[in-house]
Amino acid sequence: MTTAPAPPTVRSRVADLAAAQILPWQQGYLSDSSPAVAALARLRRGAGRNAAEMPDLWSLVDTGPLHENTPDARPLSEAELARAEDALYTTLTLWALHQQSRGTPMHRAHSRDQPRGLGAAVRRLMPANGIDEPVLKRLVRAGTASEPLVLAQRLREIVVLLRRADIPLDYGLLAGQLYAWQWPGGPESVRRSWGRSFHSGRPARNPDEKTTTATAHPDLDTDTKDAS
Repeated sequence: MTTAPAPPTVRSRVADLAAAQILPWQQGYLSDSSPAVAALARLRRGAGRNAAEMPDLWSLVDTGPLHENTPDARPLSEAELARAEDALYTTLTLWALHQQSRGTPMHRAHSRDQPRGLGAAVRRLMPANGIDEPVLKRLVRAGTASEPLVLAQRLREIVVLLRRADIPLDYGLLAGQLYAWQWPGGPESVRRSWGRSFHSGRPARNPDEKTTTATAHPDLDTDTKDAS
């Protein structure tokens, strides 16, 4: 007997939805499509700000698929939907800021060979054989944020650095983490994921560059199996 696959978790649905919304905008922006350029201009104004203060962006953050009731997905509860909306809003606005004036995709999917998690991206801001303490401090401060808005503001600071260095990020992965962060025990789990990602090593910048493994740092807790 064939066992039916388990339904997707809310976290994975949020991650998939974020990526699905970003990809066509990203393609349009890189193709200099006027609607995409205009959408990004609107979205990036919301980076690091409360969604309630930006009602003109609500139409761009499409949570419609999360209301669907299908054999593979159920509609979300009010608590789940509120957290999903906040995660999507924060993710889309940060990506729009990251993509601004960049000629290559700043959202790229994470893989074992090409780690695109937040920790790995921050590691790539540093020298191959050393730790940049001010940059590391930004990641640590994001991990210890006290509330979602503070987290969004601290992530905005990191995204500005990543944009300047042309370092991409998996924004679907980030969206799922931002959703999980809002639940009890979530901040600790996400913080460990970022630490694990950081310590997984800096990916090569080009085919001729060797991957360098980062030295463990005591400020980052990596006691988790999630290396993304």
